[in-house]
Amino acid sequence: MAGTLTQPTAKTVTTLADGRQLIYYDGGEAVPRDAVDRRPLDPPAHGSEVRLDPATGAWVTVAAHRQARIYQPPAEECPLCPSRDGRLSEIPADDYQVAVFENRFPSLAGTGELGADGPGVPGAFGAPVEPDGGLWTAGPGTGRCEVVCFTADHDASFADLDEQRARLVLDAWTDRTAELSALPGVRQVYCFENRGAEIGVTLAHPHGQIYAFPFTTPRTARMAARAVEHRAATGRSLFDDLLAAERAHGDRVVLAGEHWTAFVPFAARWPYEVHLYPHRRVPDLTGLDEPQRAEFPALYLELLRRFDRLFGGGRTPYISAWHQAPAGQEDELALHLELFTIRRTADKLKFLAGVESGMDAFVNDVTPEDAARRLREVAL
Repeated sequence: MAGTLTQPTAKTVTTLADGRQLIYYDGGEAVPRDAVDRRPLDPPAHGSEVRLDPATGAWVTVAAHRQARIYQPPAEECPLCPSRDGRLSEIPADDYQVAVFENRFPSLAGTGELGADGPGVPGAFGAPVEPDGGLWTAGPGTGRCEVVCFTADHDASFADLDEQRARLVLDAWTDRTAELSALPGVRQVYCFENRGAEIGVTLAHPHGQIYAFPFTTPRTARMAARAVEHRAATGRSLFDDLLAAERAHGDRVVLAGEHWTAFVPFAARWPYEVHLYPHRRVPDLTGLDEPQRAEFPALYLELLRRFDRLFGGGRTPYISAWHQAPAGQEDELALHLELFTIRRTADKLKFLAGVESGMDAFVNDVTPEDAARRLREVAL
């Protein structure tokens, strides 16, 4: 899979003091990026593992070393701000546009051999850990975790970016998807953003993350199974049919362009949840063409700004998640973005209670049709 930076974008690759990779993305002509990381850093700690739940077939990552990661530091100690005025951070430069670097406390790190469905299958890098080869299967937590800094402005958010910067972030996501997908042992690449302390964000600086998994994640595996069933029953793509049905029905469509449509799904799990689909189905970000890339920033920024207007202003906590096809399932899984908030009213959050946390059976407090109507009403 080859990645391309389709607009004038400069990419500068360097390393941090402990050997981790740092990549600058700059719109337009190249910017000199020769600042050196002067921090006395020890090599990053790894040592995570993945374990297969024998009852569900889901992989669980165990990464005890992450207990030591930094947690909600004051703004003057933010590790994602540029290095200025004698304060050294993860970004040696005194300014940047978009920066991506390997997480200092990664859940997954290193590479391994790719098996058919993950690290616990025959021929993969996992191995049974029970002496008699019974129920317990585990393997090293190989993969990669990266941090994506959207802007050098500590007090901004993604919704504050202009379209040119949002496009630069899209190009960075695409480039990283291409490179990470090509790493040995990587099965699925997941780009996402968590925003807000209510979500559990540990750093306030506007940023997202990218995980390169050695397995197919549980939600994606369920989607894939449904897509295969739908294809067998109808001969059509599940995701093509979902998009066509929502566009034809219309009640849950929030906004639409020539190349993308955003809608609240029929069985939304969260109070305000929007899925954004390209009209031309592609398996991942690398498959988007230039018209799709060009239209995305304006639509996505409008969605984020509507989320912020839902509850009378302020910044709404949210998770924004890119769903991309795992290796070997490119024909069935379709690229789309899922954006949702845990806020259900201005002063109430939706916590995952017993049925959600214990049974994965969601109960939504807002009808999807009302959520879509409300998101249309807050358009300027």
